[in-house]
Amino acid sequence: EAIPMLIPADPRFVSVAELLETCDGFLLTGGRPNVHPEEYGEAETPAHGTFDRCRDAITLPLVRACVERGQPFFGVCRGFQEVNVAMGGSLYPEIRDLPGRMNHRMPPDGTLEAKFALRHIVTLTEGGPFHKLLGATEVMTNTLHGQGIKTPGARIVIDGYAPDGTPEALYVKDAPGFTLSVQWHPEYNAAGDPVSRPLFAAFGEALRAWASVNA
Repeated sequence: EAIPMLIPADPRFVSVAELLETCDGFLLTGGRPNVHPEEYGEAETPAHGTFDRCRDAITLPLVRACVERGQPFFGVCRGFQEVNVAMGGSLYPEIRDLPGRMNHRMPPDGTLEAKFALRHIVTLTEGGPFHKLLGATEVMTNTLHGQGIKTPGARIVIDGYAPDGTPEALYVKDAPGFTLSVQWHPEYNAAGDPVSRPLFAAFGEALRAWASVNA
C-alpha cells in the first residue's frame, strides 16, 4: 500500500529537490488549469483556458528529474499532458475544434457517474507495456479533457489512441523507471474498474521497488 501525500505545487513552498528526497514517486493528477503554452513555445489564446504557472514550475522539472533518476510517476489527464510538455512536446488547446475529432470533454450536466462513464475505446499497441499490463489491445475508458497532444516530446512513445486518433496512453522510451501516463481518469472507481486497477497496482509496485533500493 502507498500512503498519499498532497503536495503544494508551488515553488514558494516546496522545491523539486525536496520532493525527490521526500517521496518515492508521484501521481501527476488531473486539474482544470492547463499547461501554459509558453512552456512549449506557443502564444497564449483564449482557447488555452486557465493556467497554474506555479504547478508548471514544479511538475515539468520534476518529470524530467524522475525520468533521469528512474523515480516512478503516473500521469493522469493534465499529468499526461505535463509529461509530454516536460519532454519537449506540444498540445492542442481544444481537441473538439479539430477536423474529424470527437468531443473528449465531460458532459456539462448529469450525475458524477454520468460524467465519468466509460465513453470510448482506447486501442493499445500490441506487445507494448499497456497491452502487457492490461491483457488487451482494446479497453474502454472515460474521457474528461479538452486539450491533447499535438506533437510528442523527445522519447515520448504514444502507446494508445482513441478512435479519432487522439493520443491516450504514453510512456518515456528507455526511461529506467515507471513512466506510464494516461489521458483518461483511472482514479474514478479505481478499485472496481478492470483497466484502472492494474495501472495503480503496477504504479504501487514501482513505488515499492524504488523505496526498497532508496530507503
